[in-house]
Amino acid sequence: MSNQKLGLRIAWIIPNVLMYMFFLVLSIFVFYNADGLDDINRLSIWLITLILLLFISLFGSFRIWSWIKQGKL
Repeated sequence: MSNQKLGLRIAWIIPNVLMYMFFLVLSIFVFYNADGLDDINRLSIWLITLILLLFISLFGSFRIWSWIKQGKL
């Protein structure tokens, strides 16, 4: 594997891992503050945001995996 491909892998994998970490931290925030968010009618918005963030992270992982399998990364 060349240094360029290794650099590309790292450049794509690090932001993807950060998205998963952001999802985890945001999930903890939402679950700790679910009662307050429900009181101000914002819980549904936060849950939709969490679901979208999860789908974005999963799509990014699938895309990276497919690029590695194809030999592009």
